[in-house]
Amino acid sequence: MIDNEKVEEIFLVLEDKLDKTVSVLKDDYASIRAGRANPHILDKVQVEAYGTMSPLVQLGNIAVTDARCLVISPWDKSLLKSIEKALLASNIGITPTNDGNVIRLVFPTLTEERRKELVKQVRKMGEDAKVAARNVRREAMEALKKMKNNKELSEDESKNLELDVEEAIGKCMTTLDTTVAAKEKELMTV
Repeated sequence: MIDNEKVEEIFLVLEDKLDKTVSVLKDDYASIRAGRANPHILDKVQVEAYGTMSPLVQLGNIAVTDARCLVISPWDKSLLKSIEKALLASNIGITPTNDGNVIRLVFPTLTEERRKELVKQVRKMGEDAKVAARNVRREAMEALKKMKNNKELSEDESKNLELDVEEAIGKCMTTLDTTVAAKEKELMTV
């Protein structure tokens, strides 16, 4: 590696953006239900409480009672109706049942057809993450090319650094492929 602050900055930004790409994909996958009760599908649900929108996870306890049931126990029982309304509007595909104390979400078993739909969704998300990684590569390559054109890097240094960028992208793509394959396997496991 060349001892150059600009080059170090380019590679720090590259690594950071690639890590974020993988992290975002994993977060998105956490919200896809695989037939098992998973509290993460509620991470993005916003509830109108006390005049403002608040994340559901901040308004009560969310517990997994068995493999297919989540129980939401709000700290303030007066929010039950608002939480139920938010769950219905959130499009998670599960109808909540409200017994006056807690809200239960019972996950139905996934049909083969639904599993295949989810796998398609997972693959599309994986492909979107790869596109993001390719954009990161393009940005890094353009920065290196600019440095070479400004005579801050020699031809050989530039080629070697481009190979380093390709290596980092290759590792990221492998991680993304592994993540996609793991989620597909989880979805197709009955």
